Amino acid sequence: MRAILQRVSSASVTVDGSVVGEIGAGLLVLLGVGHEDTEADAAYLVDRILGLRMFNDAAGKMNLSVVDSGGAVLVVSQFTLYGDTRKGRRPSFDGAGPPELAKRLYERFVEMVAERGVQVAAGVFQASMSVALVNEGPVTFTVESKRAG
Repeated sequence: MRAILQRVSSASVTVDGSVVGEIGAGLLVLLGVGHEDTEADAAYLVDRILGLRMFNDAAGKMNLSVVDSGGAVLVVSQFTLYGDTRKGRRPSFDGAGPPELAKRLYERFVEMVAERGVQVAAGVFQASMSVALVNEGPVTFTVESKRAG
């Protein structure tokens, strides 16, 4: 699994003109599922993401996690994180998981975040979504459940 994390002061996702998920301060997580990913990958990413210290403490140092800071998480599925752009001009998505697997792991990821007591909102799997955010910092990180290579 791959995730792009963006520290935000606010973020929302809209489908067909209706806001389906929104948060105040916290993390926007763009989440991609690969064809070999399992629930263990989802659990690993949840642990890494919720524990990653990307929020400022009183001294202005990035010493707080989203949990420590009391922030929320907005999760948006994004299969294009598995786009391979090394050949030609059209990305290949061969590394992306099939929709059934990706939907199951995406939904399980959202459940696991909620099970940890973090406020969580989500987009709609396979929908055409508009994502709005105010990136604070800007602070953006990439996290993967498996080593690239």
